Amino acid sequence: MIHPTALVDASARLAEDVEVGPFCVIGPNVTIGAGSVVGPHVVIKGPTTLGARTRIFQFASVGEDCQDKKYAGEPTRLVLGDDNVIREGVTLHRGTVQDRGETTIGSRNLFMAYVHVGHDCVIGNDCVLANQVTLAGHVTLGDFAIIGGLSAVHQFCHFGEHAMAGGGSIITKDTPAFIMINGSPAQAHGLNAVGLKRRGFEREALKGLSDAYKLVYRQGLTVEQALVTMRQRYTLDAVERFAASIERSTRGIVR
Repeated sequence: MIHPTALVDASARLAEDVEVGPFCVIGPNVTIGAGSVVGPHVVIKGPTTLGARTRIFQFASVGEDCQDKKYAGEPTRLVLGDDNVIREGVTLHRGTVQDRGETTIGSRNLFMAYVHVGHDCVIGNDCVLANQVTLAGHVTLGDFAIIGGLSAVHQFCHFGEHAMAGGGSIITKDTPAFIMINGSPAQAHGLNAVGLKRRGFEREALKGLSDAYKLVYRQGLTVEQALVTMRQRYTLDAVERFAASIERSTRGIVR
């Protein structure tokens, strides 16, 4: 299951059925879960943990030292859940001791070709990052986030659950949950209604989120006024999650 041209450190822990392609380099302190496939010419550096059924395509670099100038060789980590797909040329960097010390990625995410995930990022589950998306350090993505190709996210930004960014977006502020954004700089363009319907959100939740979006973006209210009004009108879980994603913003929200 390991090609004879691959270099695998003796301390790396690979499940028995892991496949490793030709000319790979897998360093010490790397753990790879069952059912995983590592394509040719992949470099994996530890400390890195990859969950079950991870699939990595050629020329990806996983768990490399981060590009932060403060990094001084500390043993920081990269941890991924299960069923992630890492396409050609993707770079996933470990964390820094100045932050969490760990870059954390959930399960069932798709990283298309040449995506970069910087140090200390936290990515949820079921996200899609299209070709050449770039996440600076300390970025947080909620579950089911979708970011279109050639987009860039500024450091320390939060991108909410079920939110979607169109291709080529330059995202320098926090993106609330459930909305669509696009542009350079990115601006809000409505609720991600099609995506929410596909994921089973009920009509009542969609109506509440649509009204909540209008309060924030269409009624001329301050953010604080909009939050108070939507909570007075709705007790829906989805609306509360939308409100909470706005409240946790530290950079201001995309408007």
